[in-house]
Amino acid sequence: MPRILYIEDNRDNRMLVRRILMASDYEFEIQEADNAITGIEMAQQNRPDLILMDMSMPEMDGLTATRRIRKMDGLSDVLIVALTANAMEGDKEKTLEAGCDGYIRKPIDVDKLPDEIIQYIRSRQS
Repeated sequence: MPRILYIEDNRDNRMLVRRILMASDYEFEIQEADNAITGIEMAQQNRPDLILMDMSMPEMDGLTATRRIRKMDGLSDVLIVALTANAMEGDKEKTLEAGCDGYIRKPIDVDKLPDEIIQYIRSRQS
């Protein structure tokens, strides 16, 4: 069962993603962090298969958190997918340059999100 860590400061967004993933045809273990610092600590304690990373958070943004994770032993190769409302020209490139493996734009497509996550995980397994 894939372990997903969703790092997102907005409670409603966390609840929505949890509901979408739990209602899907796939089985996920979902962990949530309401800020990047807690998310990094959680990832260190229980390595996820994939991190969904919000890019706009107080204290530490998702770009900084991604860069930190990429430098950490045991986490440097974990899948990180930006899940963000940042959709201006160049935003996707910034997330990829910071070390994200993918980019999903908000508002999310509720019908596609579980499949997108599984595709990222399977791409790493093959």
